Amino acid sequence: MEQGLTHIYYGDGKGKTTAAFGLALRCAGWNGRAVIAQFLKAGESGELSAARRLGIPVLRGKSLGKFTFQMDQAELALTAGECLALLGRAEAEAAEADLLVLDEVIDALDAGLLPEGALCALLDSRPAGLEVVLTGHSLPPCLEARADYITRFAKEQHPYDQGIPARRGIEY
Repeated sequence: MEQGLTHIYYGDGKGKTTAAFGLALRCAGWNGRAVIAQFLKAGESGELSAARRLGIPVLRGKSLGKFTFQMDQAELALTAGECLALLGRAEAEAAEADLLVLDEVIDALDAGLLPEGALCALLDSRPAGLEVVLTGHSLPPCLEARADYITRFAKEQHPYDQGIPARRGIEY
């Protein structure tokens, strides 16, 4: 790749992680090296299994298996340390990569679990050819200013609103 661009996939709609993994799949399909770091996520998913089979590394921190609003102050502090360490691992792994996906990194930033300066420094100092995808629910101004692609995923209707839980192979 000649010039790496920055993608932001955000919003309350389904498909942000799916789109990011799809781009990693496309990169790997053309013999590129993709690296994915997942923030604030725990448990197995179909995309993790597929990425492993394709040799796409997926980095994750140690998760408490809770949403941030369920965590006490000690758990939030522990999670913040995990998020910062994960960002460092992702940056190191991506040194030789073509694509870096930072899944749910925007939510970690919004929750105060990741310093804005650390994330912006990664974006500002990355290798020239590294494509970066960031996902989350919001569009922070500091990231908007650095983005080349911005795609908003908007929920209009979702089965969860009708009490239908996430389904294996579809939502995870």
